[in-house]
Amino acid sequence: MTTPLRPPPGPLPAPLPPAPDAKGVRHGLKERLAPYAYIAPFYVLFGVFGLFPLLFTFYIAFFDWNPIGDQTYIGLDNFTRLLDDPRFWKATRNTLSIWLLSTVPQLVLALFLAHLLNHARLRFALFFRMTILVPFVTSVAATAIVFAQLFDRDFGLLNWLLGHVGVEPVNFVQSGWGSHLMIAVMVTWRWFGYTTLLYLAALQAVPRETYEAAAVDGAGGWKQFLHITVPSLRPVIVFTVVTSTIGGLQIFTEPLLISRANPLTCGADRQCQTLTLFLYEQGFAAFEFGYAAAIGVALFVMVIAIAALNYLLSSRIRSEA
Repeated sequence: MTTPLRPPPGPLPAPLPPAPDAKGVRHGLKERLAPYAYIAPFYVLFGVFGLFPLLFTFYIAFFDWNPIGDQTYIGLDNFTRLLDDPRFWKATRNTLSIWLLSTVPQLVLALFLAHLLNHARLRFALFFRMTILVPFVTSVAATAIVFAQLFDRDFGLLNWLLGHVGVEPVNFVQSGWGSHLMIAVMVTWRWFGYTTLLYLAALQAVPRETYEAAAVDGAGGWKQFLHITVPSLRPVIVFTVVTSTIGGLQIFTEPLLISRANPLTCGADRQCQTLTLFLYEQGFAAFEFGYAAAIGVALFVMVIAIAALNYLLSSRIRSEA
């Protein structure tokens, strides 16, 4: 009579996992690759239309690049020429002046309008919220035509009003400060509605009870604005400051359209020629693509530096509050 075999003492060994079949492997691979496939179109388009032109601009900045002629490597000569070019420095001053005149009023105006539109007792609030975006969707060319008529020296509405108080007609297009003011008003009028809606969207997330409690405690509208509205909007303010800086330093269309006689130089004295207009003039009027690329590199460095400075200052103010 045979004795049945008994299992050895101790825990039983874990069973071996089943071997994955080919179908399961393919399914797992698809699940891992699917998120990358969904976001791939953005990066493909960014690589073709964003990253490649940027890198190519850096490349041709080191060449005497003629689009229909020779391309000769000249090293840093384009940048040396740029630093000695008074036209570049005048365009830089014009750009910074227009940026300051347009960005600061735009953000301040948008902040107050967002606070006003967020008020619960404002009648026709939805109508005002819709119409405030009209300047943003209006054609830039149409805006330039209207403002050119408003600021016209001989028949402009503004000079007509100034004449009633004894002020001589001002030629805004031909003067430095006048052209800067004219362009800044155009930029502010176009973008303040968009910025207002950004601030208003952030304010919608602030509980209404916060304002009601502040009113019960005796805080007026100004104190509510300073101690509730502004702190609640700090992250959005940082965002709009950075984006307004980037857009303001790259302004192109408005100064191009206001001067009919000299559109690329924005006047005979280059009184409102910005860096982007100067770049366009050198690249597509003088066909000096290497020099134009050097201007683009300088503008890129300037935008990054000022945007980073704005971000650091805004972030520090937000962290200390």
